[in-house]
Amino acid sequence: MEPKAVVPSRKRKPLGKVFWISVGWIGLVFLLAIIASWIGLEDPNNGDYALINAGPSWGHPFGTDDLGRDILSRVIYGARVSLIVGFGAMAIGMTLGGTLGMIAAYRRGAVDTLVSAASYVMLAFPALVAVIAIVAFWGHEIWKITIIVGIASTPLVYRVIRAATLSYATREFVTAAKAQGATDTRILTRELLPNVLPTVISYFLIGVATVIILEGALAFLGLSVPAPTASWGNMINESRTYLSDNPWLALFPSLAMFLFLIALNLVGDTLRQSFDVQESKL
Repeated sequence: MEPKAVVPSRKRKPLGKVFWISVGWIGLVFLLAIIASWIGLEDPNNGDYALINAGPSWGHPFGTDDLGRDILSRVIYGARVSLIVGFGAMAIGMTLGGTLGMIAAYRRGAVDTLVSAASYVMLAFPALVAVIAIVAFWGHEIWKITIIVGIASTPLVYRVIRAATLSYATREFVTAAKAQGATDTRILTRELLPNVLPTVISYFLIGVATVIILEGALAFLGLSVPAPTASWGNMINESRTYLSDNPWLALFPSLAMFLFLIALNLVGDTLRQSFDVQESKL
């Protein structure tokens, strides 16, 4: 009979209304980004030169930009870039860094020493500088940015997941599984992963918010997705020249990014607190 993982009692805090409002906003942004092509929006790259820098109206609820393009359409289509880069890069970082972190914390010894040393070397070099240099050299298509940022996030993810795994790697249920002859793969996936998963999810969401901000920083340097593709960072960058004539061009993409980042951080932090593991008092 296979031993079952002994999970410490969890004192879960109520998630609250703010959590569900944040989840709803994240879901709405995802939904609009997915169905943008089917909800009758204006083409985000085609402008009406008769309506340059127009304010909000019935036909253009968010107004138009300096080329007469609909800002609402570009905000919604721009969400696709932020979501792809944010979630795609963190998926890469979590896959690489999370896997290495769990293996290193479980095996310890030479494996832990070698991988940890490599992570320290990578963390010693400023990640933003490395990302800017590689993107400038290799190109700034969306898939290249996603891969570069994902790899750059790997060492930090490794440190977080390794620390979370260390607190469980020497628990009794892991020792019992080893005594029963369970394989390392089974122990990692069936015993350790379920306990580390709350930390993974929480850090993943907060990491997505950080990557979206990084994409915005790249846009200000002209290193985000090439024009005329819309992204929140590109739109905010383009608005700098027209702030006095058209404040709507900066307001709406900035507001969309701000609310989405706040929602991600609130959901991630709430999940971390809710699933905070505490030993039961006897």
